[in-house]
Amino acid sequence: MEEPTTLLSDEDLVDSLPAIDDERIQLEDPEFEMEPFLLGFEDTVRLGCCCPVKEEVTVEKTKKATTKDRVQAFHLRKSLNFLDKLHEEKDLFIQKTRGELRVCHQRMDLLTKQQESLAAEIATEREANNMAAMGRLQAASRRLHTELENEKDLQSKITAMLKDSENAMWHIEIQKGLFEDVRKRNEEEAEARQRSLEIHAAQQLQKEKETLEKVERNRLLRARKSLHVQKELGLRHQKLVEDAQRNHRVAVKFLKASLGRVREREQKEEMESRRHMKLRMDAVLALKNNITASRETLKKFQAWGQSRAEVAKQKALTEKEAILAQGGDAFKHLFHQRRHQELEAQRRAFEEEQKLRKQEIVSRILKEEAEEEHRKKRQHPPSKTTDQWTLRDKTWKYISDFCEGKTAIATNHLLENEMALHPKPSCLLKVVSSESMQMDLGSISTEEEILAEPDIPGLWSKDYKSYQVSKEDMERKPVGGTKMDKDILARTMEQLRSGVVHKQVVSGREFKGRPFNSKPEVIHFKDFDIGKVYKKKITLINATYTINYCKLVGVEESLKDFIHIDFDPPGPMSAGMSCEVLVTFKPMINKDLEGNVSFLAQTGGFSVPLKCSTKKCSLSLDKELIDFGSYVVGETTSRIITLTNVGGLGTRFKFLLDSEFFEMEEHQPVMKMSSVFTYEDKSFYEKIINSLSEHQLDGDGSSPLDIPSRKESEKLDEAEASAVASAMTMVPSEEQAEITLGEVTEGEIGPFSSIKVPIIFNPVIPGEVQTKFKVMFKNSQCPTLYFRATGIAVDVPVWVPRATVDLKICMYDRLYQDSITVHTRSKAALRLKFEVCKELRGHIELLPETGYIQAQSSYSVQLKFLPRHSLPEDAGKYFDQDSRVLEAPMTIWVADQIKPVGFTVQAIVTTSDLEISPLEINFGYCTIYEAIRTEISLSNLSLLPQEFGFVGLPKYVDIQPNDGFGTILPLETLQLDVIFQPIKAKEYRFELVCKSEINRCFKVSCQAVGVHPPLELSHYQIKFSATALYGTTVSTLYVINSHLSMNKLIHSLPRIGSEEATPVGPTSFEFLVPPNSPITISPSVGTVLPGKRCLVQVAFQPVLPHETILEEAIHILNKETETKLFRKETTQRKEQWKQSLPVVRVHNRDRPTRASTPHTQELQRQGLSASSNEYQAAQATLARTFQGKFDRFVVPCVIASGDIKDRKASEPLSFSPYNTLYLELWCPVVAPSIVVISNEGKTVVNFGDIAVGHRGIKKITLQNISPEDLPFLVGVLSAEPPWPLRSAKPLQKAMFWRDTDPGAVLLTPREHTATE
Repeated sequence: MEEPTTLLSDEDLVDSLPAIDDERIQLEDPEFEMEPFLLGFEDTVRLGCCCPVKEEVTVEKTKKATTKDRVQAFHLRKSLNFLDKLHEEKDLFIQKTRGELRVCHQRMDLLTKQQESLAAEIATEREANNMAAMGRLQAASRRLHTELENEKDLQSKITAMLKDSENAMWHIEIQKGLFEDVRKRNEEEAEARQRSLEIHAAQQLQKEKETLEKVERNRLLRARKSLHVQKELGLRHQKLVEDAQRNHRVAVKFLKASLGRVREREQKEEMESRRHMKLRMDAVLALKNNITASRETLKKFQAWGQSRAEVAKQKALTEKEAILAQGGDAFKHLFHQRRHQELEAQRRAFEEEQKLRKQEIVSRILKEEAEEEHRKKRQHPPSKTTDQWTLRDKTWKYISDFCEGKTAIATNHLLENEMALHPKPSCLLKVVSSESMQMDLGSISTEEEILAEPDIPGLWSKDYKSYQVSKEDMERKPVGGTKMDKDILARTMEQLRSGVVHKQVVSGREFKGRPFNSKPEVIHFKDFDIGKVYKKKITLINATYTINYCKLVGVEESLKDFIHIDFDPPGPMSAGMSCEVLVTFKPMINKDLEGNVSFLAQTGGFSVPLKCSTKKCSLSLDKELIDFGSYVVGETTSRIITLTNVGGLGTRFKFLLDSEFFEMEEHQPVMKMSSVFTYEDKSFYEKIINSLSEHQLDGDGSSPLDIPSRKESEKLDEAEASAVASAMTMVPSEEQAEITLGEVTEGEIGPFSSIKVPIIFNPVIPGEVQTKFKVMFKNSQCPTLYFRATGIAVDVPVWVPRATVDLKICMYDRLYQDSITVHTRSKAALRLKFEVCKELRGHIELLPETGYIQAQSSYSVQLKFLPRHSLPEDAGKYFDQDSRVLEAPMTIWVADQIKPVGFTVQAIVTTSDLEISPLEINFGYCTIYEAIRTEISLSNLSLLPQEFGFVGLPKYVDIQPNDGFGTILPLETLQLDVIFQPIKAKEYRFELVCKSEINRCFKVSCQAVGVHPPLELSHYQIKFSATALYGTTVSTLYVINSHLSMNKLIHSLPRIGSEEATPVGPTSFEFLVPPNSPITISPSVGTVLPGKRCLVQVAFQPVLPHETILEEAIHILNKETETKLFRKETTQRKEQWKQSLPVVRVHNRDRPTRASTPHTQELQRQGLSASSNEYQAAQATLARTFQGKFDRFVVPCVIASGDIKDRKASEPLSFSPYNTLYLELWCPVVAPSIVVISNEGKTVVNFGDIAVGHRGIKKITLQNISPEDLPFLVGVLSAEPPWPLRSAKPLQKAMFWRDTDPGAVLLTPREHTATE
């Protein structure tokens, strides 16, 4: 509401002056913290705050630019900066203090509320007579009272501090106001320096342009030179190309001749390979026939063996019945008979072994005699021999007597005949142990059994003479040695006789441990036989620090009957010296023996362990699982499993199925292979045995007895190959298993030998086969061994691992390749033919079309897929038009096989096109000071993401985002901005080229006309600062006419495209401001002379739209009307209730309508004006709730030649639509920080008529609606632009958020005028 105007007299005004003086005295308190700062600026105050006369003198001195003036100006700027910094620090301190004061108020309010709640609780407890609770609550109340007092003290301190800080702040503001003129002068000087820098930069730019033109001329000169050089190089290159073509024609001629010869040679080789293949096929057929015949022969042999076994069994039963009839023990008779047969067999085997060893000895002796004779011939002639027999002669005489004059050849012949008549399965692969030399004790004496030879050749010959010491050497020493030797010998003998062991101490170190080390550490006689003699030598090494002695003590009592030690004491032995001990073992019982050989040394006793072990069996299999892999039904293969005996005792074995049962103790007559062979076949089967013993296992564990390979067919003839297969192939029974044992299933395994047994896999039914086997032994100490064999039977020998070849997503006219691997299980090479369905032969290709796959190997074929655009029509049913999926069947034909092998090639075929819309762009007319932007759409029609890029763009074209490069997803459409900014006036025609990652090009045609207008603006874009509603922001710019000459060599002439240039002269302009916009341009029309510029001011004054204010005002009026009607209705209802009227009358009464009709709103709209109270209230309400907005305006500036003064008022200027400049304005609008809430929000204060000499006061109330605290000044603007504040007075405090501050406006007229 408006306060009544009060007229004050001069006396009242004088009475109010002391208060102002008191405030000024308070600010000038000597304790104020700004005092020292002000004292330091006395010189500055004299410079900046003197009378106008002094300011003029200062300006004159400043123009002289002396050193003193510059120093004073520097100190002045430094003082101003310090004052600004101090102002910011004080402002920050005040804000922090206000925050602390608010927190203190909040704490005090909280404590007050807590006191009130405690008082209520105390009253409640007092009524309840609860003394304990009352005491507790009263203590809490006292505590809260104490805290509240503390908070009040803190509030008073903070308030005082805040008041001091505000006083200091206003004092600083006053000082800044005093230095305002000095600050303006400094800013003007800074602008002058900036202008000088710009002039200098322009001059520097002109120099750089001249330098750039010179560099461009040099570049053009170098370009001409390089072009000349390129022409010469082109001529030279053309000559070289012609020579190369001529040489190429000659080379092609010779190449054709060479290729013809190569083709002829290849044809010959192919014919030779076909002939060789035919021979091999014939050999395989013959081998198959021989195998069939051999199987029949083996069936006959087996039937014969079974009949003989039945006869022998019948004979044994007859003998058993006869013995039982006589009353004898049949079991004992059979046991003795079986034992006798075994002893006979052992005796024969032992005799054969002895004969072989004797033969070896004879051959070795003969070889040594031959070497000895050869050695003697090379040396001196031999001396005459004596009649004394040597050991070698005795050995030779014994062997010759034993053989009774038979030659070695006859012996060998007998051995071969006997082995041919009585072979054993174990003799095929037996390994003979040669660990020690064993002889028969009954036939050779102890002296003759040692067949040793001397370390030095000729040492044992008759010509050898022992070394004799010369007499001179004997006479050098006295008889019995020196005195020292005698003393040492006496002391040593005394120690040995007494048997005392002494400690050995050398250099203060006492030896502890084993005095002698034995090599080997254990004396072990392994696999001994009763009645034979075994000898071993051991070496004893002195391990002590000095001389030591060694004496044999003996062996244990349990070993004295079997062990004999030969040891010659060597006497004193130095450290590291050694001696030998010979141990002789003569076994008498078949039992393991263990013990020690004891010795005595000077430092103590030691012993060497001795072990004697009998022959034992140690059997093992080389594998527990035999995996045959995959084989085709009808094929036959085998694997070898090896039974190894690493012990010295042999035993009998038998391979059988795990489900079978067999007793090894019973006598089983076995039909040996050799029993059916005649003597005439001996040499042939010797070849078979030798070939078997020489063959080794293959890398994959297969047996050499499989179906003969190409190497076997080259080495053996057809008869031998058929015999090998017939000898080792299992005889099939009526119900034959798929995995069976070979021919050798049982037999005798000797010591240190191994037996190889074939396992045969003959698949019959497709699927996986598994069979378990076991190996049983006659020796009860040997456990049964188990192993199993597995295999897979398949139907077709040729297969493809990948039944579907997925090429993923493919594009048209792009080549895609993949490798297809074909595998075979066949044992022979096969011919393959690859076929593509005829619909797709123009798109898919398999290379090579024909090939040979080797046995049990793989073959790779190359798949090439090049989809053409005719694929949907050619593929037909194999291609789906909707999903773009191609499924093409491929076929592999195998020779001699009816059923083909098929696989499918699958792919999704898509295009690689990119679609650009539009394909033609016309930018129209564009000035060189602006850029035109248009949008184009880039669509990816492919199912694959593609990388794209616009390449080779001109300098005046830009494409965003990412400079025209990126990746577009499948079936995606991107919007790209094409920005065109011409660099000079001409007609532009160019193409935008978009390249994809597969190097496909897509073009867009563009055209435009570049315009160089005769005028230009200093700024083409103005960004206003955030402006409050009904506030004003002003910015300036210049319209410049730089067209001074028609000489096109000096500068580019203004023109439209390729038209004639604009003439030199005055040029007019006009800014076309959009209607109803908050923009004001002054002047909006003007003329600029050549080389001149015109200052233009752009003002931005945001206001609320008139329609919006009217709607808000109508809304307020309607709300007030509804409120009045509601009150009236409520009053009427109360009166009716008092009169007890029926309710029906109330409902039937005509109620006033609350909703206003459109006609009523239109009448209200016409009745409202900008000066009405409702209009101003609505305006103030909208200003409070305004959230801010951002507007962007583009103001065109049209240009015409000529001066507007020369034109008549009715004659308009001929403005060109193409010579148009555009000014872009960014206008952010924000809500006002402070609003007037007094006088219904009116911002105009009308004092009315006031007499001269009197004064009028109007009160206004301001409210801070911003979220921040705002300090502000109150004053009167100057009557002249730019309307500065006059006699501005800072307030004592700042306004907090949502605070209101009442103030008064004083008007005292001094003359009879109208004041505004």
